Amino acid sequence: MATLRFYYFLLLLSVLSAFAEAGSIGINYCRIANNLPEPSKVVQLLKAQGLNRVKLYDTSSEVLTALANSDISVTVALPNEFLSSTAADQSVADKWVDANISKFYPATKIEAIAVGNEVFADPNNTTKFLVPAMKNIHASLVKYKLDSAIKISSPVALSALQSSYPSSFGSFKAELVEPVIKPMLDLLRQTGSYFMVNVYPFFAYTANSDQISLDYTLFKQNSGVVDSGNGLRYNNLFDAQLDAVFAALSALRYDDVKIVVTETGWPSVGDTNEIGASQANAASYNGNLVRRVLTGGVTPLRPQDPLNVFLFALFNENQKSGLTSERNYGLFYPSEQKVYDIPLTKAEIGSSQSTPVNVSKSQQVPATGDMSETSVPSGQAWCVANENVGEEKLQTALDYACGEGGVDCRPIQPDSTCYNPDTIVAHASYAFNSYYQKNSRGAGSCDFGGAAYVVTQPPSTYSLDHI
Repeated sequence: MATLRFYYFLLLLSVLSAFAEAGSIGINYCRIANNLPEPSKVVQLLKAQGLNRVKLYDTSSEVLTALANSDISVTVALPNEFLSSTAADQSVADKWVDANISKFYPATKIEAIAVGNEVFADPNNTTKFLVPAMKNIHASLVKYKLDSAIKISSPVALSALQSSYPSSFGSFKAELVEPVIKPMLDLLRQTGSYFMVNVYPFFAYTANSDQISLDYTLFKQNSGVVDSGNGLRYNNLFDAQLDAVFAALSALRYDDVKIVVTETGWPSVGDTNEIGASQANAASYNGNLVRRVLTGGVTPLRPQDPLNVFLFALFNENQKSGLTSERNYGLFYPSEQKVYDIPLTKAEIGSSQSTPVNVSKSQQVPATGDMSETSVPSGQAWCVANENVGEEKLQTALDYACGEGGVDCRPIQPDSTCYNPDTIVAHASYAFNSYYQKNSRGAGSCDFGGAAYVVTQPPSTYSLDHI
């Protein structure tokens, strides 16, 4: 019976996701290594894993040729070292687009060009070339009649924010706003493109592990964090960081510009001072994120916008410099063996576990990422409705909980003990909490596609004391 109920719960998640445009999962294919499979084999791997979006860091002809006729959507890149010449001369941009884009499109399904990467953090000071280079590349796309099919943008690191906490206070660094942020956003708006951002909760956690909960960082059950600026509750750091970017856009009046997360991930190995780097935590972070994206998860500040995310990265890369973690973000070893098991498609979400490969379950503990045994805070916990998702989504979740979910909802019928307050939020909270408690406060039993969250203080305003 428990298995059947879990199956119905998964069906609910699919239904809920219909109220927002479906989110998507892609993968970053970076090649700073000397032991990776041939591109043709990589394409076979991508298809076998059900991955239909990939992001590159260049325009390798070998890779783009291998991706031809694969039906995999591709984001390519103009590296930072080409920004100055591309910005200075339109003919340079024309030649680049001719040789690297039009030569392969449409056989290779190129959907976007990342002009530079984390340019504001580039020690070579290429920021001043970014927007002129973007404009010239777009002009070239217009010339070759590719502008309606291929978008341009530029991945921005979270370090471009002056403030990111609380999320509602999100703002860009003042020195970037007028010279580059606003002109770039104007171009994105004019061309119907989106803002690319790289989001890494791992960095925040490893630097502040004494202040940030690991469960909060890994999308696991926790009491959450309330934004002091707008009262919104955050149940994971990824949402909080992404909403800081949304707030920064809103502060500049670019609310209409959408966001794509072009990098996020978690290392499976790190140096001793890289707290949290482990296979188990990487499996938990990436596995839970995929589930959230593909089941219609949204952020509190932008409940109407889907989450479109590129995981970093496809492979471990043995020639990357820097900390040990830099070489260990891959979901796969160069041998094509999985570093850990996580779902990558909707069809795989029926499995509730994300675990390291070749590590027995008995060796894992909940604090480091065994999703099937998510720890529950000591004492009591309740599941309440997230009113920010809107009444329609709450009603769909409520209908499920009182139907296939098996919750006895007679107490919230008219003239019954828990009918008042007569609001969708109160009734949904009653039903969600009943479902949550019936399922022993298990992992995933208080989410409802983002329509619910866990609290550890008695939410008496929702009449949960009747349960």
